[in-house]
Amino acid sequence: MTNTDDRYYQPSSIKDALMTIQKLFNSYTDALLTTELVAYHQKLVGQLQTNLLPLAQQQADQLRVDQINSMVTIMQDWLKRRLAGQAFGGKMRHFKFEPANRPQFKRKVHKIRGNANHRASRH
Repeated sequence: MTNTDDRYYQPSSIKDALMTIQKLFNSYTDALLTTELVAYHQKLVGQLQTNLLPLAQQQADQLRVDQINSMVTIMQDWLKRRLAGQAFGGKMRHFKFEPANRPQFKRKVHKIRGNANHRASRH
């Protein structure tokens, strides 16, 4: 007989739990909006607000409290946009919203005169 606790992921810290929720959120941001997805999304938001936020406040970890509040705001904004029929246009990265059309630069570092303090990037 198997233990049902083995089926579920047990995070080791608040940061680990936040990273897992962020990964799960990013996996369904562009998915078709169904009642099951909305219920799952509300469950994740509830986990942030009822389990992780009080734990971070109890540990007096202001950085984690701010990150949790930021994640809740992004996730609620996602639901409002998707229910209005708009695209979300980004993802969550480092517990903050990152737009999808952000320019990325290729960078190749050239060593000038062989000293590590003198480096130039040429685009």
